[in-house]
Amino acid sequence: MCTPGQLQAIGKATERETNAIAGVLRQCACRRTFLRSALAFSVAPLVGRLPALAANGMTFSEVAPGVFVHQGRYELQSPENRGDMANASFVIGNDAVAVIDTLGSAKVGAEMRAAIRAITDKPIRYVVNSHMHPDHVLGNVAFKEDGAEFVGHHKLARGLAARADQYLATSKHMLGADAFDGSEIIPPTVSVNDKLTLNLGGRSLVCEAQTVAHTDNDLIIIDTATDTLFLGDLLFSGHIPTLDGSLRGWLALIEQLEGRKAARVVPGHGPHAMLLPEAVSAEKEYWSVVAADVRRLIEDGKSLAEATKTAGSSERDKWRLFEQYHVRNVTAAFAELEWE
Repeated sequence: MCTPGQLQAIGKATERETNAIAGVLRQCACRRTFLRSALAFSVAPLVGRLPALAANGMTFSEVAPGVFVHQGRYELQSPENRGDMANASFVIGNDAVAVIDTLGSAKVGAEMRAAIRAITDKPIRYVVNSHMHPDHVLGNVAFKEDGAEFVGHHKLARGLAARADQYLATSKHMLGADAFDGSEIIPPTVSVNDKLTLNLGGRSLVCEAQTVAHTDNDLIIIDTATDTLFLGDLLFSGHIPTLDGSLRGWLALIEQLEGRKAARVVPGHGPHAMLLPEAVSAEKEYWSVVAADVRRLIEDGKSLAEATKTAGSSERDKWRLFEQYHVRNVTAAFAELEWE
């Protein structure tokens, strides 16, 4: 087996250190460990540390010391994925663990909890929801037994309460009764009005409430120990962004993120970790094109129906799930921009 020092050397590597890494790996007595480590480094350079293969097939990658991220699928809810279509994370401190988003059903949330327990037995003190959407919150129920505090934006409770029946009915329909079984809405027990610091022992998470963007209840969570930003669905990569808040507010926030410094950012949908400002460039382009096209169509006196046929169509080949979400995005943008 590799020693902790050797693994640490692997985790801090850059491209220029590839040859050095190979030398370290060759010193590992276990050939299987060598092969796993080499593969992880070659396919996930932003992850930086070895992936942790956890219980019941749910995989988390350690993107920074003590920071683990599971990458969800680019799919709609289905019985096959059981609501595993978003990224979910956890952070381990000296004393406790914080979970960031819990996926889209009680069953997949329970699998996430089992995966965490395969990596650490420290108490799960906090469950932080980045926003209200079902693919990020319906797994909360799996963590009730831990006595965790559920943390969210100060508008999260209201948002969930207003949509609870719709979210549950739609999720049950799309997941099927078996995959949906046991899912319920767990409201926050701790609200973030501006900023809130969560203590995990030796490291802190800072939760920052945002103004209206993707939704009206978005949080950014910062692990100060590793300078990792969890952006939730303020950042989509590969999966088309979806609008449930304000297009203008989201574009303004993206401009702020472009100027923000961080070692890495974790998107709500996309790779395990990305770098600023490049991470937000595709999303910014998409919303800029949609906004420009919709504004032009409104100025030309075109209807909403006409706008949904053409606005943003040049972005079609750049995003997965474009057909499923783009028309809804244009509809929301039109409703917002026709009154500006």
